[in-house]
Amino acid sequence: MARTSGGFRAALWIGWIALGVAGLGYARLKGIPNWAALPILAAFLIEYPFYLVAGFASARERLSGPALPAFLVLSATLPYLASTYATEFHWTAPVQLAALALALGLWYRILPFCALTDLGFLALVASVYVFKFFDPIYPIVFKIRLSFLGHLTLIHLGVLVLTLERRIHETGYGFWPNLRDWRTGAVNYLYFLPVGAVLALGLHAARAGGGAPVWLVPGIFFGMLWTVALSEEFLFRGVLQQWLEEWNCSRSAALALASLAFGVVHLWFRGFPNWRWALIAAALGWFCGRARNQAGNIRAGMVTHALVIATWMGFFA
Repeated sequence: MARTSGGFRAALWIGWIALGVAGLGYARLKGIPNWAALPILAAFLIEYPFYLVAGFASARERLSGPALPAFLVLSATLPYLASTYATEFHWTAPVQLAALALALGLWYRILPFCALTDLGFLALVASVYVFKFFDPIYPIVFKIRLSFLGHLTLIHLGVLVLTLERRIHETGYGFWPNLRDWRTGAVNYLYFLPVGAVLALGLHAARAGGGAPVWLVPGIFFGMLWTVALSEEFLFRGVLQQWLEEWNCSRSAALALASLAFGVVHLWFRGFPNWRWALIAAALGWFCGRARNQAGNIRAGMVTHALVIATWMGFFA
């Protein structure tokens, strides 16, 4: 389905309807007035097709060419402009978003294809997330962190540039794992559980109980599968680990180094330096990378990753 334009259109309409219903329901549940809820919902509905197109190869390929940087700028600024009907407009914000989109979109048009350039690109993407680039741009409205819109933007910008400009080898980037991916990801999740539990409880990084209601756990799983797990598995296992293998690292060394890098990024999780979560994340990265190696794509690692997050958010505090 992910390879057909029909599949893209179906996912687009289904997603728009689901997001619209969920957004309106959430606004009513939380008592958010229409003047704030509708622009925020519109911003997410505008972002959705940009985010979706990155996971559909046939639709994604139509964006390849000289106009891609302009498309990236448009995709980065339109959701923000829609959201300002519920917030205050600051002219510097779209300028910052456009500058980020241009920096990523022109990266491989200006710089040569080499290991240093590749590492620089990944470092730029990671620094945007680690140093909370989007927080001053997108405010919190009725306890809704609109910076999540920026995170979604960063994901589709990075994927489009790496697949259409850098032309990385196929990673399996997509929204729905196949049967083998589910099985491989679930097995590695089960292998990680005792390791993760010992680390989290032994390092006092988490405690049992106090998590989300059980009925929310499936929603957490799919939400993580299609956002956090998808993007992090793409960057660390699909891109970095693959590049390390191409740069003549053994498969085992590439797996270890990519896992270490995954842990280092999590030093900024809930306050720097969070070395406890860095250790846990490095261990999780190893099992996700192992799932990727076994299945031959990142979707198996996505399953492992999302299951771990859903377990943590559902059963630990």
